[in-house]
Amino acid sequence: MTPPAPHDDLLRVTGLTVDYVTDGDPVRACADVTFTLRRGEILGVAGESGSGKSTLVTALSRLQRPPAVTTAGSIEFRPRGGDAVDLVTASPRTLRSLRWTSVSIVLQSAMDALNPVMRLGAQFADALRTHDRTLSRQAAWDRAAELLTTVGISGDRVRSYPHELSGGMRQRAGIALALACGPDLVVMDEPTTAVDVVMQRMILAQVLCLRRELGFAVVFVTHDLSLLLELADRIAVMYAGRVVELGTAQELYEAPRHPYTRGLRDSFPPLRAPLRRLTGIPGSPPDLRRPPSGCPFHPRCAERFAGCDTHLPDLGPAGGDGHLVACRLYDAAPGRDRTVTLEGSAR
Repeated sequence: MTPPAPHDDLLRVTGLTVDYVTDGDPVRACADVTFTLRRGEILGVAGESGSGKSTLVTALSRLQRPPAVTTAGSIEFRPRGGDAVDLVTASPRTLRSLRWTSVSIVLQSAMDALNPVMRLGAQFADALRTHDRTLSRQAAWDRAAELLTTVGISGDRVRSYPHELSGGMRQRAGIALALACGPDLVVMDEPTTAVDVVMQRMILAQVLCLRRELGFAVVFVTHDLSLLLELADRIAVMYAGRVVELGTAQELYEAPRHPYTRGLRDSFPPLRAPLRRLTGIPGSPPDLRRPPSGCPFHPRCAERFAGCDTHLPDLGPAGGDGHLVACRLYDAAPGRDRTVTLEGSAR
């Protein structure tokens, strides 16, 4: 993969660290997260529950609330036709000007995200008229009907309340609302979790179609790696608040480097292959209040060896084309002790 030119980068996240500050020691939910997002690209973020995905989403959109605090790092956002803005240090006024017009979000539960006592059209009109004071009320409602049509919902449903829609329709309405003001970046936090598989595929197909038509970039967060392999251009795999592997969808499907990524990939059946026994990942994600020393995955890893319990690997190259992994199996340091401490032979 050829590194993008600087002007192609829409978002540059560098060393992002988010803590939950409590009466005791702070809990680090995101640690030194670094990645770039190109214009028009779909970046998938995968991982088990508790891996830091939702904390990352709220940090990117500056929607986190106490006790969550961004304690380090930067989020450099380059809006279309404007100067770069660090979302971490941006003022509330700057954030208000960017939200919806440049950065929008699709939340995990559409029933909770949509106002239950307002008609859909009124919610769309609020967003549209806030950012375009010249827009009349009728024009805003007409635009709302057009936006619903783009996601496969009849335009006359603008007068419906959220409870009058099915779960899939509410999720698609949430996507349409996020696209109302033509943003450069849409952050999607597990937008298909509460719908059936058929509706899930319909929503994903519409996201891809709209992305091609409108040119926005997407950060798509989900626990389902198989879904991202179909949808995303690149995928970041998170574990215990850290990005442990980052590469193209094809690379992560054909040759995942990190043992955790391999475990996620091998936990779902292929559609066209001989029957085989599925293998899961033993154990449970670590308690972030008391994280393990060294590599956070080593207590569950069948490939750990001497030093994995004391050395925290950095995210670094694992081959060519920008594929990155945080695992001592790919540590290039000479003379490293690679004695296997679990089942298996020395490497």
